[in-house]
Parts: sequence; structure tokens; C-alpha cells
Amino acid sequence: NPLKFVKTNNTTKLYLSFIILTRNQYRVSRMPKKFILKILTAGEGGVGKTTLLHRYVEGKFSAETKMTIGVEFFLKETEIDENQCTLQLWDFGGQERFRFLLESYVLGAKGALLMFDLTRMMSLENLEQWLNIVRKGNPNLPVLFVGTKLDLVDEIQVDDDYANTFLKEFNLLGFLKISSKTGENVAEVFNYLTRTILEKQNF
Repeated sequence: NPLKFVKTNNTTKLYLSFIILTRNQYRVSRMPKKFILKILTAGEGGVGKTTLLHRYVEGKFSAETKMTIGVEFFLKETEIDENQCTLQLWDFGGQERFRFLLESYVLGAKGALLMFDLTRMMSLENLEQWLNIVRKGNPNLPVLFVGTKLDLVDEIQVDDDYANTFLKEFNLLGFLKISSKTGENVAEVFNYLTRTILEKQNF
């Protein structure tokens, strides 16, 4: 609708100032916010943590990845609900002899993926130990439970019902199954965790 101004110059100026101020405030309120979020990935060696991160960050799948010694670091820019997010993705090596190093890298984490291999029941054995590592200093850290290698349908040993029993026991956000090979649910895992972090922190 066209703006209608009264004849008095002072009133017109005040009215124009109000319109400009209101529009500027609207623009500021609509500007996307920017966040830097540290996210950990944890789980036994060979469950596919590094493979998942390469798929998510680079869009590539490699069946052969080098064993992570200690910690590796990835960056990913993404947009969640009009918020610009830089995800600092920390890949924790799963080998037991390196675990003593990991607690020193937890500080400042906003969330974590607790990962296991759907085709290896044994990959669930040390979940509590991994949770103690990632939640060091923050017992309420949001943690999403992730089962990998969903594409290996004929080899799956862990069914949904069994995986879901861990959610309440360990206070996990939820359970998602992924395939780094096909890309199924790869982005969804990070989107869900990031959105939950933003909501819980009231950003």
C-alpha cells in the first residue's frame, strides 16, 4: 500500500524516521546468525567415524581409510534454519591405546555422535566408556546414537529394538542409522544434532 503523509513537515519527518527505523530493525532481526560449534565423533575403531566425516564434508566415500591415531579435525559450513553454522568436527580415534589422550580434547564441545557398527555386535561393548569420555565436564552433553553400514543389509547384527534400549539408559537424543557408502541419512545426522544444540542452548 502507498504511504500517506500528513501535510505538517515535522510530522512527515517523524513518520518517515519511524518507517526507516522499523525497517532497519526488521532487517537486523532477519539477519542470519552465525555459530561455531564443536562436535565430537566417538566409538570403537573401525565403526566408520572417519568415513562418515569424509562423506559429509567432502561428499566422497572411500572404503579404505587410515586408522585415526589420537584425533583428526574437519570443518563443515552448513545452514540450519537460516543460521550459518561452522561445524568443528573432531574425529576421535577408536583404538584403546590412544583413549587416554581424548579427554583433553573434549573442552568446549557442544554435542557428540556416539557411533557403532550395525554389523558388529561387539562394537557396542564400550559405549559407557565412550560416553564418559565425551561427557567429561558436561554430563548433559547432547549425544546422538548412530549405527553405521546400513547398506550391508545381509550382515546386520543389531536390530532397532536392541539399539533403542540404550537411549534411556545413557540419556541419548535418539537413534539414527546411516550409510556412508550410499549417503543415506548422512546429512540428517548432523542436521538433527546441530538443530538440537541450537535449541538447547537457546541460540
